[in-house]
Amino acid sequence: MNRVYEVIEVLPNGSRQMVTVVSGLEFAKAALEDLAKHTHDECLAVDAETHQVVLQLNVESAKLQATKRVFQIAYDEELALQRTQLLKSQGYIVMSVIGNEAAKVILRSTQHNDLFIVDHAAPEETRREMVDWLRANYAKAKILALNPSGQKIPSADFNVTDDTPDKFVPIVAQHLLHLADILGASNAASSPPGPTNKS
Repeated sequence: MNRVYEVIEVLPNGSRQMVTVVSGLEFAKAALEDLAKHTHDECLAVDAETHQVVLQLNVESAKLQATKRVFQIAYDEELALQRTQLLKSQGYIVMSVIGNEAAKVILRSTQHNDLFIVDHAAPEETRREMVDWLRANYAKAKILALNPSGQKIPSADFNVTDDTPDKFVPIVAQHLLHLADILGASNAASSPPGPTNKS
């Protein structure tokens, strides 16, 4: 059964206007991409049941730099919602999908993500396949694998054996803070010197 998605335009005053409702992730992606071609406003595809954002287009570059983006591949809807709410409360933009195929549909679109989280609630083979796919398609991105006891995914950058917040949130915060420091130093180095004050 296909999930239902709302395609939304975020108006300049911050209010959200629903443009259409579609069934199936491929159709949601196509409708969102079509909307984004006809407006400069931010556009969202949102899971109608969970209200989780799965794809975001036309995001201002200043907003992208100011807020770090986490993309979560989950296998348990309730845990995904809890994790999304927790990370949003910490100030992150969170995109979240259920399952590998949904992730691949969304991630074939050009979008920037600072960190990927792969949930623990799937067979090890499924989770390894997702991490390997991310590694092949997003070579520079960091991947945090949340693992059941006794499992580890060697190709992930970070492995946590428990998905309790006190285990994974510090890794997210530390990585994204380090990334912000790198980007800040890079931006400062590439910026032309400011005007000098001759007094």
